[in-house]
Amino acid sequence: MVAQTTFPTRYHDPEYQEAHNNIHQGKLLAPLEAVLPPGIGQQDFDNAISDLTKELGHDGVFTSQSLEDYVDPYELWEVEGKRKMPSAAVCPHSIDELKAVLRIANQYGLPLWTFSRGKNLGYGGPAPRLNGSVALDLHRMNKIIEVNEQFSYAVVEPGVTFTDLYDYCRARKLKVWPSVPSLGWGSVVGNTLDRGTGFTPTATHHQNIAGLEAMLADGDLVRTGQFAIPDSPNAHLSKFSFGPSIEGLFLQSNLGVVTKLGIWLTPQPQAFMSCSFSVPALEDIALFIDIFSSLRRDGLLPNTVYCSNLIETLSMVAGPRATIWPHNDTPIPSWRLDELQRQYDVGWWSAVFGLYGPAPVIQAHFDEVKRIIALKAPQHAHRLKGELFRGDDAPDGLLDPTAVPPPYGGFFVGVPSLWSLPMTRYRLPTSDSNNSSEAGRDSSSSNGAATNTGIGAHADYSAIIPSDPASVLEWVHTAKRIYEAHGLDLFCDFFMHERHLIFVNMLVIDKSCPKQRRAADSLFRALHAAGTQRGYAKYRAHVNYMDLVAEGFSFNGHAYRRFVERIKDELDPGGVLSPGKQGIWPRRYREFREEQGKL
Repeated sequence: MVAQTTFPTRYHDPEYQEAHNNIHQGKLLAPLEAVLPPGIGQQDFDNAISDLTKELGHDGVFTSQSLEDYVDPYELWEVEGKRKMPSAAVCPHSIDELKAVLRIANQYGLPLWTFSRGKNLGYGGPAPRLNGSVALDLHRMNKIIEVNEQFSYAVVEPGVTFTDLYDYCRARKLKVWPSVPSLGWGSVVGNTLDRGTGFTPTATHHQNIAGLEAMLADGDLVRTGQFAIPDSPNAHLSKFSFGPSIEGLFLQSNLGVVTKLGIWLTPQPQAFMSCSFSVPALEDIALFIDIFSSLRRDGLLPNTVYCSNLIETLSMVAGPRATIWPHNDTPIPSWRLDELQRQYDVGWWSAVFGLYGPAPVIQAHFDEVKRIIALKAPQHAHRLKGELFRGDDAPDGLLDPTAVPPPYGGFFVGVPSLWSLPMTRYRLPTSDSNNSSEAGRDSSSSNGAATNTGIGAHADYSAIIPSDPASVLEWVHTAKRIYEAHGLDLFCDFFMHERHLIFVNMLVIDKSCPKQRRAADSLFRALHAAGTQRGYAKYRAHVNYMDLVAEGFSFNGHAYRRFVERIKDELDPGGVLSPGKQGIWPRRYREFREEQGKL
């Protein structure tokens, strides 16, 4: 077996590649240890790696220390020896190479863990659910097959990032705006399949899929919807199909490997208004929800409203927590938060949203929003702002997104960046903060690099909750009590949809501190228990908690899980595709459900 000990180059953009290296390389708290796939002996594994290398080349198969790129950079349990670890990684370039990988996986019984870019950070990144799986890394399958300006859609392979798609459209002066999330280095396909979201009118990515192609475990290719008709002009124009719709079977799924995705984009508008709304007190969340939930449902605000709490805002504008409150074991008291609100002139809740279209229509929408807010909160302290940007000076009258300056544009006009990465540094110590409570910080990484400056990391508990004032206020109070019981500040944001919120309780830690690692797990489990009591569940899950979250979907003896696992066993009898993903286990590995569901 030839051991590949170099790292794949993932990004042509040096800023993105450097950021990737800073997160993944030299930050381990314990050295990597070789692991074999369950039930596979060393000789069979070596033979499988040899066969994979013949198909993909030496630069397409990674083992040994190169797997530092394929573990969760935010893993809580690596010091304790419970890290989720792949046995190898493979990087196919094409459909044919992917088919060869699946053939070899079935021949030897190798479990694969599929991902596009591995940037689902906070949820496990590229790490497998089943220890010893081979990482199936699709970042080299990165063709932009089509961007259709007339009908505003794109067709992409899984390795295409949001930044790739933006750059492609920009270079060709195409009159479309791709939706982008807060970090532009992730995969369009990966984010969409995991029900990720952005900020433009096509922000709810999975609801804008039209036609995808997937390779099944036996190498067969299937296409969905109108895309299943050869050379159909409607392949990516319509969600209407014939017979059962199967696109949803490939969302958060281990039933196939999506190789092409059609996704709708936003037509370039004439104008954009950057809107913000803030309220000064924690209790004002009820007023906020009362106002904005109806605005979302009646279509006056046609796309996502994004809201951050005070602590999350401070993490971006004030720097590490130690600079604003030096006592790591206690929540920031209300009197200090009042001072920080005044110092940085921010609300306890701060929302941002966009309006798109012809300028007169946007202005009419904004005026109506302003009228409704004045009616519902006539005496209340709040701030509503709107900044209008028009494309009047352009020959076609359409707005150039780069003409919208920070902080108004960015991902709200489809321009990708790495905007939110600084949040992970919130709990890092500063050079003059040596809090005694942090004694016991792990002092070195596997390569001998000192970690006394800390290692930023995060996870979250992101529940779906009703867009109802009483429900949201009750959850905020509940979450705040849980955070403060752990000596932490309520750190959260939410994405407001028509009838529900995705409420993200952030768990930001210094990974080099054992106490903070343990607290993050305890905090997650307490939030999960509180959510489960209320009938809430996460919309996605970290690999360490997938079985825990899946347990909540228990109607009729977990009939949903049993249904999907029947499909899994039929399509993938060898159980090679992403065993355990979202709590769906193939027959071959079902005994791992209970065993690996516990840390």
